[in-house]
Amino acid sequence: MRIGFIGLGKMGMAMVTRLLLKHQVVGYDLSASQVAEAEKRGAFPSSSLEELVKQLDPPRTVWLMVPAGQPVDQVIEGLKPHLLPSDTLVDGGNSYFRDSVRRGEDLSKIGVDYLDAGTSGGIEGAQKGVSLTVGGKKDVFQRLEPLLRDLAMPGGLCFCGPSGAGHYVKMVHNGVEYALLQAYGEGFEMLHSGPYKLDLAQIAKTWSNGSVIRSWLLQLAERVFEESPDLSEILGEVGGGETGRWMVEAALDQEIPVPVITSSLLMRYRSRQRDSFTGKFTAALRAEFGGHEVKKAQ
Repeated sequence: MRIGFIGLGKMGMAMVTRLLLKHQVVGYDLSASQVAEAEKRGAFPSSSLEELVKQLDPPRTVWLMVPAGQPVDQVIEGLKPHLLPSDTLVDGGNSYFRDSVRRGEDLSKIGVDYLDAGTSGGIEGAQKGVSLTVGGKKDVFQRLEPLLRDLAMPGGLCFCGPSGAGHYVKMVHNGVEYALLQAYGEGFEMLHSGPYKLDLAQIAKTWSNGSVIRSWLLQLAERVFEESPDLSEILGEVGGGETGRWMVEAALDQEIPVPVITSSLLMRYRSRQRDSFTGKFTAALRAEFGGHEVKKAQ
């Protein structure tokens, strides 16, 4: 099968490399150097969306792996004039599920099918097989199922329901991920700052083998602590947050309590504040009512 692939960043490139084991891929990216790299790996290059579509035989399948929001809409609008009924777009990025519902409805008006594919596993997962949660028409999913299985880890493919369902499940997945990362981070801080000199890499390895809290994240933690036992080279600013925010907003809409995930999201925001105004305010008032010491800014 020949598939078009738009978005050749770290994740996209790893997925293209995996696809090339069994399929032909036509690659496009805003970065010409990324297109050239994909060509080195065996993909057919394209310099525009139109050229990419022309290299595919109907019914065409085009996979999008671009940042959520406006970039996805821009790519879809750029593709529309060149698509035919029965063509399929697959959005494998972290799109907001309500955007996926809208895009599916909009594309159906011109006869183009749309699948929203929540993609998880990181770069290493993309190389060895990702986890895919897919939304859209079931017959379209079934038609592309062999391709999806070639991308996914064995057992890592799930049809979730109509448009938006795949990205809804991925949104919740990311919220759970936030909470797990925060819990592991707090636990390892306790170990690092406690009364014993501990080998955190060894503990992560031990917990990864047989413990109740074993996970791939702990295997990654072992790798991280082997390279930097005290993480002294790394700033504690945590990026991301968009999918977690979407999940918290959806939980509020559904009146579902998600206090742990909400707290984890807020801690990400806090990590980006070197010296928060709230902290300054609290310290100042403690000094006023209790005469507590205030540390002066340098």
